Amino acid sequence: MLRPKRMSKVSVTGARSVMGDVVETTHDLNVLHLNDYEGHWDGFDNGNPMAGGDEASEMLVTVRSLQSILGVEDEDAGPSRILKDEQLESELEEVRTEVNELEDRRSNLESDLRDVRERIDAMEPFADLGIDLDLLYGYDSLAVQVGEGDADSVERVLADIEAPSQVFAGNGVVAAFARTDERTLQSALVEADVSALEVPDGEGDPEEYLDELRHERQKIESNLSTVEGQLEDLRYDVAGFLLAAEEKLAVEAQKAEAPLSFATTDNAFVAEGWLPSERVEAFETTVNEAVDGHVHVEELEVAAYDRHGHGHTDAAAAETEQAGAIDAEPPAETVDDEESEAESDAEPQQARADGGTVTMGGEDEPPTVQDNPSTIRPFELLTRAVGRPNYSEFDPTILLFLTFPLMFGFIIGDTGYGVIYTAIGYYIYANFDSDAFSNLGIITIAAGVSTTIFGVLYGEIFGLHILGEQLWVNGLGMSHPPIEKGLSPATGYWARAWFVVTVLFGILHLNTAYALSFVENTQLHGVKEAIIESGSWILALNGLWLFVFSTLFDGAKPDFLFQVFNEGENAAFHLGFAGFPAEVGIVGGVMVFAGMALLALGPAHELVEIHVVLAHALSYLRIAAVLLAKAGMAFAVNLLFFGAYEHHGEFHYMLDYGPQYVQSNYEGATVIFGGMFHGSPAMLVFGVLVLILGHIVVLILGVTSSGIQSIRLEYFEFFEKFYDGNGESYSPFGRERVYTRDQ
Repeated sequence: MLRPKRMSKVSVTGARSVMGDVVETTHDLNVLHLNDYEGHWDGFDNGNPMAGGDEASEMLVTVRSLQSILGVEDEDAGPSRILKDEQLESELEEVRTEVNELEDRRSNLESDLRDVRERIDAMEPFADLGIDLDLLYGYDSLAVQVGEGDADSVERVLADIEAPSQVFAGNGVVAAFARTDERTLQSALVEADVSALEVPDGEGDPEEYLDELRHERQKIESNLSTVEGQLEDLRYDVAGFLLAAEEKLAVEAQKAEAPLSFATTDNAFVAEGWLPSERVEAFETTVNEAVDGHVHVEELEVAAYDRHGHGHTDAAAAETEQAGAIDAEPPAETVDDEESEAESDAEPQQARADGGTVTMGGEDEPPTVQDNPSTIRPFELLTRAVGRPNYSEFDPTILLFLTFPLMFGFIIGDTGYGVIYTAIGYYIYANFDSDAFSNLGIITIAAGVSTTIFGVLYGEIFGLHILGEQLWVNGLGMSHPPIEKGLSPATGYWARAWFVVTVLFGILHLNTAYALSFVENTQLHGVKEAIIESGSWILALNGLWLFVFSTLFDGAKPDFLFQVFNEGENAAFHLGFAGFPAEVGIVGGVMVFAGMALLALGPAHELVEIHVVLAHALSYLRIAAVLLAKAGMAFAVNLLFFGAYEHHGEFHYMLDYGPQYVQSNYEGATVIFGGMFHGSPAMLVFGVLVLILGHIVVLILGVTSSGIQSIRLEYFEFFEKFYDGNGESYSPFGRERVYTRDQ
């Protein structure tokens, strides 16, 4: 789980006469991640696409265009089908013709509809005005201007010109007539609040024109609806064919372009790539069977995780192995001339590749195939948000699976919220087909289940302590739930305990990260480098906190550090721990300085970062801080609705009785707030709204705050110690057929 699948590099060498069969078989196996040939070998060039590739690509463009026009979706596919080449060409041409005709009709109708709508928009102001169109233009000595605006402002500016004028208005449309020239009238109206309108061509009542245009719009919309219905019907008729055609053509195009990644001569080809080591034997057997053994499949290397990387075989040994392979070939007379020439072309170059000087793709890194169980695999979504792990580093997905829900659930810790989060996660998982959404749903379910479990331990449901009283106190006879959040004065020691516990969790989390970094550095660079690069931080981190939790200079340290795990009323966990002896503190201080000395042996600038052993551990205090903040918000919401009182340092909600009962029956109790629940009917209705909306806000902020803070600790405090996340995705040559089949 912490390591990706073991990968092997293989080469496939053979005559060009069998290259097509090799491509076909390799594609069907869908396991080989091809390396591109980068021109390192004398006499070898990148191969050319195979015949039929251009035609397949052109047809593929057509098919995808038709899918886009019709809006074809995967769920429209229907059963898989056998699709022959001749059927594909003829049926595709028929579909293309029909779709193009309907699409042209739709485009023309949409254009006509836009045009008539523009004409309607232009005519509507003149219908509101109520003046025949032919009366608004064509005068020799009378200027006319129509626009949208205020009639009073138009009349005021026309009063200033030395010419008779008249203004007509209707529904915000103004027509100004003046016995002057057009320029004078337009200049005058600049001062008025008017937006000019162009008078449409026509005569008579504009309302009649408008009725005709609206009728024309209805006809176009009806015709357009008919065409769209025909396209929709056609979509259901041909969707299965188009999806099958797209798959078949994409496969053909992919196969045709495969030789572009090969190293080829006139007679031979060499292909290299990566695949999981567990699949090498099956791959070799299947490819050889497909071409009757007329290829040479060889496992060039098994990529290692250690500091030797995936170094190639020693050159001399490789030549010996290659010579043995050549000696083992059948006699020359059993192989045709072309295959003999192919072996002659390929073998020297293959020996060079095996010898470690160069491979066809240079010094490439193997792609990463994360190897996690199905229950953990959804959390790869969080890992890949930073980046896919590279082959030589640890995959932290299992650690995310263990710690992210733990932090999230601990922070919220409420049965009611946990059940809702779980339900939301299940809804996402069940209603979205996307792998990303499905994984997000499972992560949300895990966070919800963790929240529910912690809610049971806290004894809380929507911030109320009903569960704790019924389960832990009344049911199991305990004085209180196993753990508490510590909001009330009497239980404040729990709040202080959580600050210590979260720092200890942070120290453990950081130690895990530094330990992984130590192992990686040991494997990649050696023990000495690992001690300098990672051991230094482990010494400094643990030394500092041994000093902090020791009694050395205990007077300068907070008392609760030594009370949380001790005995007495201020202890949350009665473990009898009152701090490490002073001698341990001295050892811790020495460890810090030893860690700094080791850092000084490496890049000296890292000494400046020595404070992170304190800062990053303290960063985990945000877990306790958000825990108390969310608990306080839920308390405030319930306080407003139910009301609460303080008695002997503990807070109690007034679920069954009001403030008067408290003051009469609990001596020394202080009512914090009377609660809307105990007010007037109107206040009760308002209180229900406050209660619902308040808990919705807490629910939402629980996701944004606890989720973000938890993932932030994973990414910034944890990942940065050992994780780069720059791995290459494993993309095998091939495609899983969904819509087509061979028989």
